[in-house]
Amino acid sequence: MGPEHVAHDMWALYGLPHVTPDLVIAWERGAGTPGHAELTALAGVLWCSPGELLGRPRTLAEHRIARAVAPEDVARAVGMDVRSYLRMEESGQWRGNGRQSAALARALDLALPDFLAVTGREARLAGLLRSAVTTRWQAYVRPVRKLAPVGTGVLEAVLRELHQDYQGHMAATLTWGGGGTGAGESGQEYLERIVDTFWTAVEKQTA
Repeated sequence: MGPEHVAHDMWALYGLPHVTPDLVIAWERGAGTPGHAELTALAGVLWCSPGELLGRPRTLAEHRIARAVAPEDVARAVGMDVRSYLRMEESGQWRGNGRQSAALARALDLALPDFLAVTGREARLAGLLRSAVTTRWQAYVRPVRKLAPVGTGVLEAVLRELHQDYQGHMAATLTWGGGGTGAGESGQEYLERIVDTFWTAVEKQTA
């Protein structure tokens, strides 16, 4: 299907006359992003699910759209009015309490890593993990577990592994690189992907 066919079908089948071939081309090139109604219509025209068009959801809105859940249904599930919920989606800042957060995770079937990301807790986790691998990891078992409720034994094993990996990586880089600059850059790269490394290690420990 060419952009003109997609635009025509979105107008004829879903009543979206503002969708033009140029707008479809902009979506294809990443110069624009379809809204909820547009994404739903686009998925219908292309005979796929909204989630297939999104790739891996990152934001709260993307998780909801990927699961084809209306904002009204999520708002009802978490116990807030739809306008308040949509403001959180738009701002990217989740302000729900503990009960509402748990209801959100159930409503959107969020895995723990995704839940921490969409509720704005991933940055805090990253900070704790960076401190754990660069200092004494034992001191961070409780703070990390409070944020990411993983079994204590699993968490201790993972933090120990990440600490050893980071320290060994830094030592090897210093030995082979012959200077501190390369070590600093390499260590920074490790720290930048620390959250993904953490969840991969947790998955291995619990497999």
